[in-house]
This record gives sequence, structure tokens and C-alpha cells, in this order.
Amino acid sequence: MTPNDIIEDARRLAQDNGLLRVSDTYTAAALLAFVNQTIRQVALIRPDLFAVITNIPTTANVVEQSMPSDSMRLMNIFGVKDGSGVVEVDRQTMDRAYPQWRTDTAGTPVNYMRHAQNPNKYFLYPRPTAGTELVAEYAQTPPIYTLSATINLLPDSYQPVIVSGVVMLIAGIENNTIDPNRYKQFEDSFRQALDTNFQSRVVTDVKSSGFDPKQVI
Repeated sequence: MTPNDIIEDARRLAQDNGLLRVSDTYTAAALLAFVNQTIRQVALIRPDLFAVITNIPTTANVVEQSMPSDSMRLMNIFGVKDGSGVVEVDRQTMDRAYPQWRTDTAGTPVNYMRHAQNPNKYFLYPRPTAGTELVAEYAQTPPIYTLSATINLLPDSYQPVIVSGVVMLIAGIENNTIDPNRYKQFEDSFRQALDTNFQSRVVTDVKSSGFDPKQVI
């Protein structure tokens, strides 16, 4: 799936609904901007769709850590690279049970705690020594795609969703020349497709693994 594929479908759908006056009313560059905007809207609504598992560095001898610059939010930390697992605990519980945890000697982390007010920060216990890397999963900010670039953060099955989002943006611009309900029709189609897919995970994921999809939102 590339932006070109999405634009081709969006042009066809928009023309069929009278939203494009002529085939070149919107340039490829303008529609490409709509594609990138739609993908980023999807990322905000469904960050779980943009999850990546990779190694992330840590800052030595520091309790509070930051996620990589392309992260929208931390989802999970699995363990130390080539090492043991790292278990999530609640920071307030840690503070009550072991108040001096922040001042312990640096070592290999065994626990991590989320930052309640910042999804891109977290705490490690003990604070890591130099060179410590973690295996983590986080929602990645989508890049700005060119026309022929492969949209590799989303499976091809999401192409109709992105097409609906692009046509929704076209409908919003053309709102003065079309039925005022037309924008809402495309907006509903866009959001319902994302919501339906999210709800299906309750059936496909929870029963087999105990995974709660609400945890990633």
C-alpha cells in the first residue's frame, strides 16, 4: 500500500460522490498531504496499530527515562537486551513499600514504572548502568510518506480506512457545495471502521491470550 494507491481510490470515490469538480481539482501533492494527515489521525485514534518492538537505549545512572523521539507512547518493556525480564510495577506502591528505591546503586533494571502524566517517560529500578538497552514496544509516530513510499506501519487491509479519511477531508473542504451531511457520512465511515476493528480484538486476542486491548489506548 502506497499513498499513490490511496489517492487513486480516493479520487474515484470522491468523483463518484460529486466532491471533485474535475479530476485535477486537487493536485497529487494536496492529496498526499491529506493521506499523511489521515494516517496521523489514525495513529492518534489507534496508537496500537503503530506498535513496534525494538531495542531502546537508556540514560545511565538516571531513574527517570525518556522514550525515543519517534515514540507516541510507551506500551510495554519486556526486558534487558540479551538479559533478564523487566517487570512493571506501580510507582506509588514502590514509593510506599521501598521509599529509598531511587537512591539505590545503579545496576541491571528489574522493574519499570509508567509516568502517569507523560506516556513517553518511565522509571527504572535500579537505575541502569552505562550501555544498558531494553527491549520495548511503543507506538511509533508515522513518518511523512512520499507518493510511492510503502506505508509499512499499517497492513494493506487498512487501505479502505485511509481512503475514507482522505475523502472525509475532501468533503470537509467541499462542504459549501455539497450536501452538508456528506462530510459526516465519510467521517462516520472512517471512525466506525477503526472502532469495529478495535472491538474485534476483544474476540481475537482476549480469549486466546488474556490481552486487554484497552491497555494500549
